[in-house]
Amino acid sequence: MLVIPTMAELLQQVCNGLLLGSLFALVAVGYTMVYGILRLINFAHCDIFMMAMYIAFFIVAPDSRWWFIGFIIVIAITAILGMGVEKIAYTPLRKQNAPKISMLISAIGMSYLLENLATVLFTGKPKTFPQIELLVGMIEIGPIRLQRLALVVPIVTFLLMVILLTLINKTKAGMAMRAVSKDLETAKLMGINVNSTISFTFAVGSAIAGVGAILWGLKYPQISPLVGVMPGLKCFVAAVIGGIGNIKGAVLGGLILGFVEIMAVAFFPSISAYKDIFSFAILIIILLFRPNGIIGEKIAEKV
Repeated sequence: MLVIPTMAELLQQVCNGLLLGSLFALVAVGYTMVYGILRLINFAHCDIFMMAMYIAFFIVAPDSRWWFIGFIIVIAITAILGMGVEKIAYTPLRKQNAPKISMLISAIGMSYLLENLATVLFTGKPKTFPQIELLVGMIEIGPIRLQRLALVVPIVTFLLMVILLTLINKTKAGMAMRAVSKDLETAKLMGINVNSTISFTFAVGSAIAGVGAILWGLKYPQISPLVGVMPGLKCFVAAVIGGIGNIKGAVLGGLILGFVEIMAVAFFPSISAYKDIFSFAILIIILLFRPNGIIGEKIAEKV
């Protein structure tokens, strides 16, 4: 049943959509970075996101007074974890020139490995992400009542997008990443250390997933070994909607997905339990008209 919200309610939902969309965008960037380099979907990315939430729990929960330093440590450890996943699951196959399907299966296997490892190490009993009052406290702007996160998350997302675009377009490391994404073999002939470039890409993408995991945990504090599955799937959808391989596209796709999900619930509250349907419906609709995503470019596959 259609419900028309008041102007105040609509503004509230717009802010909620911006918050959720920014969270989706942060994690989607990791998917799109790896795909841009390897033309490979890193299905373990959502489980790196999950491990980052657990790492934050064990580092920050015992003494949240030092939460800022703790979160920096979490991001660094998550970047190292991402590099480790790349070295274990992808590098050996890449050195053997294994087909993409083998690397895809390896990615899925690494995803299940991390989920089961988390179950063994942390048990399946849900834990509560440490809540930082400075970030999760409520503020009022006229008739709108929001968590401070609603202001923090979009700003963090925008700043990280600017930093990433600067890194890719203005630095030698970024030049190497662009060269590898265009033609890996030619990049080798030009003297680029391809393995280091790919590891660096995984590290950056995983670090951003760590930032996303921290902010997601502050908004949705329950942690379990499968906590990354649905957010990871939606963030992958966001990357595809925007144009996978394109950082701006990942951010745009995340924002679109967040707004669609929040507004669907706002106008059709009776079907809020089925809100996930809207996320995948918008994917199908966009791909029918833009198979490469909204701002994605057509990429010729090598035979």
